Amino acid sequence: MNSENQIEALRNIALEEVLLCFGAKKDHYDKSKWHTAKGTISLNGCKFFNWSENKGGGGAIDLAMYLGGTGFRQTLLWLQHNFPFPQVKPHSVKKAATQQQLILPEKVDANMLRVWQYLHYRRCIPKKMIHSLVHSGRLYADGRYNAVFTLLGKEKKAVGAELVGTICRWRGMAPGSRKNLGGFCMTTGCPDHIVLCESAVDTVSYCALHSDCMAISTAGVSASPGWLPEIINLGLDVFCGFDTDDVGDCMASKMIEKYPGIQRKKPPQKDWNEVLKSLSSLL
Repeated sequence: MNSENQIEALRNIALEEVLLCFGAKKDHYDKSKWHTAKGTISLNGCKFFNWSENKGGGGAIDLAMYLGGTGFRQTLLWLQHNFPFPQVKPHSVKKAATQQQLILPEKVDANMLRVWQYLHYRRCIPKKMIHSLVHSGRLYADGRYNAVFTLLGKEKKAVGAELVGTICRWRGMAPGSRKNLGGFCMTTGCPDHIVLCESAVDTVSYCALHSDCMAISTAGVSASPGWLPEIINLGLDVFCGFDTDDVGDCMASKMIEKYPGIQRKKPPQKDWNEVLKSLSSLL
């Protein structure tokens, strides 16, 4: 990645797409504001600014460097990996992504140890659950040491993947993912209820905390994923377990408004993984 044209193409990636990769959430009331791990960021065209830290910049490269805390070279590689078609104009990136063929990251078994250690020691996921997910093919490591959680649709066909960074803290999706067609799902025992979570890590965390349940990731907050009616038709109690924050509460309310049978189930802390980590520290 040394071509000036290629670098310029990466710089012109829509800032909203970069924010989504880092797990940022759009403010419900102000479309120019995004909530990130580093605070609220305001967008103005190709520029961004964090008023609480008095820091900002312009373009996708600056934003990814700021959010990831990485250097220029590493940031270019990260952008190139997550946006393999940077020549797409910024305003059409989102549209192109929905039409793009699914490209799942290549499985690299040699990197699984890093993913295993991250999920168990940093996220407190039980070893037996990690083993089960790996054995079933729903979890693997890619060439960049990301944890790859596979999204399955009808007939258990892969329709996408959630990517969780184990080196720098970020979340993203495999290019061409169709999360409206399926999600990452996990069950324990004989499920008597279903909980919708915001991420694959939260989904596994909820299952680690509860027996006899089914948990499904919406891969970000979504009030009405396309597969939700089929889940409701299973006849089990369905709960919205989105994060305990303004965005999670707002999207849960919208979901319940559209599907009155769904109930709200707030994590006692910000999210289900935080709950799991808190309880694990007491053992």
